[in-house]
Amino acid sequence: MVPRPARMLLAALITAVLLVTPVVTPAQAHPGWRPLAAGPEPAANPLKGFIPYADAHTTFPHSMEWFYLPLNAVMTGPRRFDWRALDEGLDAIAARGHQTAFRFYLDYPAKPSGIPRFLLDQGLVTRPYDDFGNDGLSVSPDYDDPDLVAALDTFIAALGRRYDGDPRIGFVQLGLLGFWGEWHTWPHNGDPGTENWFASPALQQRVLRAYDAAFDETRLMVRYPGADNAALDMGYHDDSFAFSTLPGPGWHFMDLMNQAGTADKWKTNTVAGELRPELQGCLFSGGCAGDFAGSVAQTHATWLLNHYAFSPGYTGAAYDAALAAARSLGYSLRVANVRIGGSEVAVQIQNDGVAPFAYDWPVEVAAVRNGRIARTWTTPWKLTGVPPGAPVELSTRLHGLKKGEYTLVMRAANPLRNGVPLRFANAGQDTTLTGWLTLGRTH
Repeated sequence: MVPRPARMLLAALITAVLLVTPVVTPAQAHPGWRPLAAGPEPAANPLKGFIPYADAHTTFPHSMEWFYLPLNAVMTGPRRFDWRALDEGLDAIAARGHQTAFRFYLDYPAKPSGIPRFLLDQGLVTRPYDDFGNDGLSVSPDYDDPDLVAALDTFIAALGRRYDGDPRIGFVQLGLLGFWGEWHTWPHNGDPGTENWFASPALQQRVLRAYDAAFDETRLMVRYPGADNAALDMGYHDDSFAFSTLPGPGWHFMDLMNQAGTADKWKTNTVAGELRPELQGCLFSGGCAGDFAGSVAQTHATWLLNHYAFSPGYTGAAYDAALAAARSLGYSLRVANVRIGGSEVAVQIQNDGVAPFAYDWPVEVAAVRNGRIARTWTTPWKLTGVPPGAPVELSTRLHGLKKGEYTLVMRAANPLRNGVPLRFANAGQDTTLTGWLTLGRTH
């Protein structure tokens, strides 16, 4: 018997998915179209779902891993870098077939300082503190110190030059400023009776624009929605998901989204974050309160750090509820109808999820004969242009195929070699070739 709280959560998640699932136009209304049978949403699809801190985990399906790095792990001088620590982390995760989301920090409570040594030697002013169990281990820097400002400019530009478009990377969070790189220094934030240790608005804007200039391909995320980042090409990460997400008191994540006019930015930039740590172990068993389905529906979140799912992990009904919750995040793509005729193939792609796919990975069509690919075509189709809602019709011509009978298949090619394949929620997924969706026969 599934416990009542878990049943209620599962019902809420199913209801949320149904509410965003549009009615597909019957294939009979379009001569030549043939419906393609639906199938289940894969347990793990690229760049979505629950993700763990970087390590080899087998307890829960996933396609990404997360890690932090101190700035002093790579920046050794005003213009000197040793990228080995970052590359080793990216390579280890890529070897497991996963992409990475990461963030650099200067100040992580209860960890050694991430401030590069050369800045301390140049006289950078720092403040000790005991908050969050730090006990003076890390220190909060003067973010507006000219030498630190120059170092951040140099680092961000170098990071973008080296890693923008790197197939090992799914998302880069801006980090750097504030405790944990989360863009705040609460309780030292200028409230009555406190000093404000955080970076000035001018420096915040400088860091935002530096990242926006340095990255054109790899997706960026900043912690808080605001007027200063609303027009920039970056999404957001809600690191207190399902706890202080929904609007109400004026400072919750969706309050800030609405105030900044960015509530619809999920259509062009990914929203993600971390399931509030205090909720991770109890939310899916009904042991604590939190509106997960409502938070997904309003934020359109694509992925969440939820390390508890991987260690110690869920069991029984809690596992089933957590898996349903992970599947409810981000995109859910399926081909509703297909039309094959002569040298043309066309598809109607439906997104039954809450957000678009984050990247325009090459969408390929291949002709298979005797179990082998005879020819592959790269289409101009863009998956970022398939939002939740009505199906999107895409077509292309297939030239240069020798006469004969073939099975046509399609895929969105993960640029990471051995990366998790993007799988469509169709019964024909992987039936002809692993990683490919079967569209039908042609000759």
